[in-house]
Amino acid sequence: MKLIAETQRLVIREMDSAVDAEFIFAILNTPKFIRFIGDRGVRSVEQAEDFIEDRYRQSYREHGFGLWTVTLKHGVQIGMCGFVKRPHLDHADLGFAFLPDYERQGFGFESASAILKVGKEELNFSTVLAITSLENKASGNLLKKLNFNFNGIETMPDGEQLKIFSTTL
Repeated sequence: MKLIAETQRLVIREMDSAVDAEFIFAILNTPKFIRFIGDRGVRSVEQAEDFIEDRYRQSYREHGFGLWTVTLKHGVQIGMCGFVKRPHLDHADLGFAFLPDYERQGFGFESASAILKVGKEELNFSTVLAITSLENKASGNLLKKLNFNFNGIETMPDGEQLKIFSTTL
């Protein structure tokens, strides 16, 4: 598993279907993930293995980045953070999600700060976007702490309206 970044409390690494499938199954099915990000239709650990390969690892191969696993230093998976390339957006967007037991402890800020540094120094991004549902105040507040600016509300290709944020690296 390729190491992406390390912080005082966290390790951020590429996802691995053999190691992360149970974790991905759990996080994709938390009520907040389904409410604010969407139901990915992953109903078993086996489907999570396929999802990791088809979505996350495919993004690594295609774009050189994607969503990565966030673990505590001793290896416990607590969340995901990274960049997503969406065809309808001009720049990669920052994405993050954490298991409920690890929310509101600064892990989102810590991991996203490290990932934004990777975006600037290794991926040569000059601008990064972020999108949130209209009701997701917690993610909007985190983005403000990370120096993202609110750009407005945009309608996505599926018709959903989302808040869009951007930052210059």
